[in-house]
Amino acid sequence: MNPSLPGQVRLIVGGCVTLMCHACSAPAAPSGPPTPARILPDSTVRVAAGPHYLRSKVHQFFWGKHYRALWGQPVKAPVFNLRTAVPGGLTPIQEGGSFQTKNLRLLAPNGRQYVLRSVDKDATKALPESLQNGPIGRLMKDQTSVINPYGAYIVPHLADAVGIFHTNPRLVYLTDDPALGTFRKSFANALYLFEERPEGNQQAVKSFGNSTRVESSRRVFTNLLGSPQFRVDARQYLRARLFDMWLGDWSRREDQWRWASFTTAAGGVVYQPIPRDRDHAFFKFNDGLLTSIIGLFKTNYQTFSKDIGLANVAGLNRAAEPMDKSLLVYLTRQDFQQIADSMQHQLSDAVIKEALAVWPPEVYALAGQEFNDKLRSRRDQLPAVADKFYELLARTVEIPGTDSPERFVVDVPTPNQLRVSVYQLAYACPDSLVGQRTFQVGETSTLRLFGLGGQDVFEVRALPATGITLHIYDGAGQDIVQAPLKSSPTRTRITVFDSGDGNVVLVPRTVNIKKYVPAAKEFDAAGWLLRHRLY
Repeated sequence: MNPSLPGQVRLIVGGCVTLMCHACSAPAAPSGPPTPARILPDSTVRVAAGPHYLRSKVHQFFWGKHYRALWGQPVKAPVFNLRTAVPGGLTPIQEGGSFQTKNLRLLAPNGRQYVLRSVDKDATKALPESLQNGPIGRLMKDQTSVINPYGAYIVPHLADAVGIFHTNPRLVYLTDDPALGTFRKSFANALYLFEERPEGNQQAVKSFGNSTRVESSRRVFTNLLGSPQFRVDARQYLRARLFDMWLGDWSRREDQWRWASFTTAAGGVVYQPIPRDRDHAFFKFNDGLLTSIIGLFKTNYQTFSKDIGLANVAGLNRAAEPMDKSLLVYLTRQDFQQIADSMQHQLSDAVIKEALAVWPPEVYALAGQEFNDKLRSRRDQLPAVADKFYELLARTVEIPGTDSPERFVVDVPTPNQLRVSVYQLAYACPDSLVGQRTFQVGETSTLRLFGLGGQDVFEVRALPATGITLHIYDGAGQDIVQAPLKSSPTRTRITVFDSGDGNVVLVPRTVNIKKYVPAAKEFDAAGWLLRHRLY
């Protein structure tokens, strides 16, 4: 097409480009789908994210209405130009993504990386190839309609309001651009979210904390388990997790996070979370007969409704449970309540209204009032949800050490309490407190201490006559476990799991000692990463 011809716009149909004159009543009949992406003279398109999700009322009765109306609604989006998107242009360097999302990584001349993330998804890649194009594959593809295709837009404004780091997605349309090179066939003619890739030096990005080093979860957890010099800002992580629950985002496993690192005055490193990939925020699943039945068994498939529901908190957080149990271990019930109360105040009606205003008018007309009502209702439930979240995590608590030597001190402030203090052992220097928490009978039933690597010391200063069962796992290294030899003749609720690798165990007869072979996830930091699906 000659772009200088007057009175013409481009019409993209099924990946083909045809001409349409403004004076004509219709273009030449295309040989593609009936809902094309229409490119306007100002380098924008009107295109529906997924018209193929529009299905009959019978289909919707069984398999849900979901967000089909939003997927089928054409919206205006700017055409993405690789040459002008950032100063100096962008070069495609790598294809990536999960089983559902297709990603294209882009490199700028200054070394910063960006990513194009497909708005439409395809979960069939998780199936064997023989099933991908059959009835099961088609059904899995159809259920992409549970995702709000424009949900990610409103998140940055809301995250700013509560002080959480975030990516900054923009909706763009990628044409059949020759600058795509070898990626042209796979990525041309589709809607994408264009955003910064949160990794490396992000000193210029405020929404990443202007951190000079943003790292992956694998790197961060490797460091956390290597030395107490590395730690996560637990209160900030809890804030991000309560925000997840408010959005109904249940898919928060380890790879859905990046971490902004900051050097402390003492020379250590503290990490603050950067949540990414909001594909499953505002999930809408249980609005069909069969999907409602499936939801009874897949309790993590939580529908974004006005009521979060205290009974749903466990399922909503199942994917993130290994991280939550590790990173929130020293926070108290009061911490949970304080953060929930502050977020409830920060997420005002005005903030919610402003966030929803960034949606395209067509999207707001279909879903604006619905989301305004749901977000306000869910906000009011945050304190109760936070309390339930605390109760779930407090039932069984696991406190890991690191591969450096630590001292675990257990004492009994009152008959109904058990206090654990963890210190970093620094030879020729005073021990340094890593963390401390007091556990209450009735909240916590089982407490497990894991030494992991290093020559650790477990010092039980008093044998608790409480309702809390204490398990001590020595891990790797030659450790010392000691407790008062003079104690009650009755059996205690303490068990020492001794791997028999040269440990010194000095405890009364009333303490259980079990010889065992440590599982990989109990032995050292490298094994512990198995709990986080990162090793």
